[in-house]
Amino acid sequence: MAIATLGQDLRFPDPERAHHTGVVAVGGDLSPDRLLVAYSLGIFPWPAEGYPLLWHCPAQRHVVVPSQVRVARSLAKALRKHPYTVALDSDFVATIAACAQTPRPGQDGTWITPEVLAAYVRLHQMGFAHSVEVRRRGELVGGLYGVALGKAFFGESMFAWADNASKIGFITLCRQLELWDFHFIDAQVHTPLLESLGAQALPRRKFLQRVAEAIRQPMPIGPWSLTPSLVNGAAA
Repeated sequence: MAIATLGQDLRFPDPERAHHTGVVAVGGDLSPDRLLVAYSLGIFPWPAEGYPLLWHCPAQRHVVVPSQVRVARSLAKALRKHPYTVALDSDFVATIAACAQTPRPGQDGTWITPEVLAAYVRLHQMGFAHSVEVRRRGELVGGLYGVALGKAFFGESMFAWADNASKIGFITLCRQLELWDFHFIDAQVHTPLLESLGAQALPRRKFLQRVAEAIRQPMPIGPWSLTPSLVNGAAA
């Protein structure tokens, strides 16, 4: 199908009819209302230099069920040593900035442009975007951020500047979301790291059904706090 160009209204084309590349539409803006509509439909923005703003819904979506996160034996051993402290929403701006600054294999630059950063900071201020901070002796060394709607968490990016830091942050988030009865974490696309943590591929239609179910569930918006028992890293 032809890729739609967005106008001033907030309507998106049916994501099940996305282009074979996964692109649903181009254009529009990163206003909070448009972002929230997109996530509620299983669509996410992925800017690319030289192109209008691109909105994606891939044919396969990789998700992690919080209760089924996979912890390798070596990582479980690291967790038991409590090398880091973990927090939620303690410094969203620093976390997303670190994600933007971290080099990625096979990527020249970052898709987290200043406009993207500002847009997600606005969502955080509204209570929809959340971050995980992993610290060693008070210094931020890892973390991730994403958007929560209902009982779905849409992961956006993560970084690690110390061994296992992003993995420990992700596992701790899974343990917390399991306590809150979240249905899944959307990992968007396949990466070896997320596969090692238990990400599973879902066809687009099944993923969209799960999104529709999850976002109907109640979840208070606003800053998140970690359950005290998880502050030193989730138990294996």
